[in-house]
Amino acid sequence: MTLNLLTRIAATALVSLAALAAQAHEFTVGQIAIGHPYARATAPGQPTGGGFLRLENRGKADDRLLSVSADVAKGTELHTMTMEGDVMRMREVGAIDLPAGKYVELKPGALHVMFIGLKGPLKEGDKFPLRLKFEKAGEVTVTVNVEAAGADHSH
Repeated sequence: MTLNLLTRIAATALVSLAALAAQAHEFTVGQIAIGHPYARATAPGQPTGGGFLRLENRGKADDRLLSVSADVAKGTELHTMTMEGDVMRMREVGAIDLPAGKYVELKPGALHVMFIGLKGPLKEGDKFPLRLKFEKAGEVTVTVNVEAAGADHSH
């Protein structure tokens, strides 16, 4: 290979890594690591939106996520989604258990944050604060990135 080709390959790899690093972001409070909080972009007039993140309890004691709140909506709740036959059911949950040494994914089609009564559309590229309250770790405000509905979150 020529030096020019190697330089272009290296530059492409660096740009890809930089893009991945810009997407991935983590916050901590106490022994809880909060990984990559994001929300899906919504259409104008859409009344609700979903938020997702990974919670990892790096401590030796169990904890619980008690509540969430954000100013982008009139209400913010912790929800679960299940399929009953062909019917999607979403229900509010009072708290999310975080066992010691384990992690919980809030993701599409499962546990998630529900933004109810959006004050405006969530636009791809926007960011907003989300406050999380844990039973033992306390409270923390994280930055939620608004991403395209089909964005890949396998990282």
